[in-house]
Amino acid sequence: MKFLLVLAVLAVAFWIWRNNRESEARDRRDAAPARPPAPQPMIACARCGTHVPEQEAVKGNAGHYCCAEHRRQHEASPR
Repeated sequence: MKFLLVLAVLAVAFWIWRNNRESEARDRRDAAPARPPAPQPMIACARCGTHVPEQEAVKGNAGHYCCAEHRRQHEASPR
């Protein structure tokens, strides 16, 4: 009798575990896939020509630069 009780408990535990796995897999399938971020416009450095995202570019009097050092060098050099 004890054996049947243990077997019944194991069968119920297996059934619960199996249902949880199936519902998690179904939730993952139904979830909308994540969209990649939109591309950012790129700006070329007026000193070296390296392209950097527009948000990260350093703005100067004579254009956009990849870093503050290049802005300083370019604006200080005679034209």
